[in-house]
Amino acid sequence: MFLQGISEPMEVGETKCSSGYSKPPWIFRGSALYQLHLVKAETARACIPKEFRLVEAFGYTLGGFFLASYDDSPAGIFDELVVIAGLVWNPPTSCAWAAKVLVNSNVACDHGRKEVGLPSQVARFSKRITAITSPPKSKDIGFLSMVGMGAAFCSPRDHMNVQVTEINIPDTKDICNINLTCVDYKKWKGPAIKMSLPSYSGRTEYNPNLLKYSCQIECRVRAVQPAKVSGPTLILNNDRGRPSEHGSCNSVDSTTGDHRDNGENLCLSVMLSKPILALEFSCLKMQVEAPTVVSPVSRNS
Repeated sequence: MFLQGISEPMEVGETKCSSGYSKPPWIFRGSALYQLHLVKAETARACIPKEFRLVEAFGYTLGGFFLASYDDSPAGIFDELVVIAGLVWNPPTSCAWAAKVLVNSNVACDHGRKEVGLPSQVARFSKRITAITSPPKSKDIGFLSMVGMGAAFCSPRDHMNVQVTEINIPDTKDICNINLTCVDYKKWKGPAIKMSLPSYSGRTEYNPNLLKYSCQIECRVRAVQPAKVSGPTLILNNDRGRPSEHGSCNSVDSTTGDHRDNGENLCLSVMLSKPILALEFSCLKMQVEAPTVVSPVSRNS
């Protein structure tokens, strides 16, 4: 089960290696939840570089998040939350754009920033499992059970709440809460698959070039109930000195220097958008290739 048995938050920087990553490709093993959302095109455009063309239809694109727990990696054991703003066009296919990456490992954060060009930040992942009583199963899911998908639509045994808090010394800020449905999948773990997920990165203060990299994934996959995402109810409006709704995507006055809050509002809007599909990856092996430079930073930038 994804993230099961890790109820306590790990200390930031808890890793196996202290001297950095080995040479690429980098191998990560563990489990993950990949959740696709319908994201408003205007929200996604605010997160991606201007030179990209958004893949959209009827005012929406495909975004969502990737929540992973790695038990073996060059950085040791750590958790990761990747907020995917949307898909950008890359003939003859499309690529995902990560608007935010949160990890509870200093080594993984440093590597993501400098080597892969990701907008990585250090965060704390606090996990709590709540047991609930399961009502009798419905007779209507008999066929789904026969093909191995009935568990995704049965009443859950437990709920796991994952609270993600970004750490910017000396400040910390709650980003979101993710409530996962924990279902017992002892009989069926899903088919084994292999796939490639091309992605763009870069255009950050740590790696200003526009980069492209690929993740080769091998895992067992199954459909699960989408996780429920919530954000902090209120945040402090620095311009007016009073609380305001965090879920909004209001622009931030550039004179206040508070661009970071605006970016967090956009990422939260992606997380709070309508989920359409949730896939659990177990027995996950992810091989990340070294990125290549697609477009170097302009000297005039």
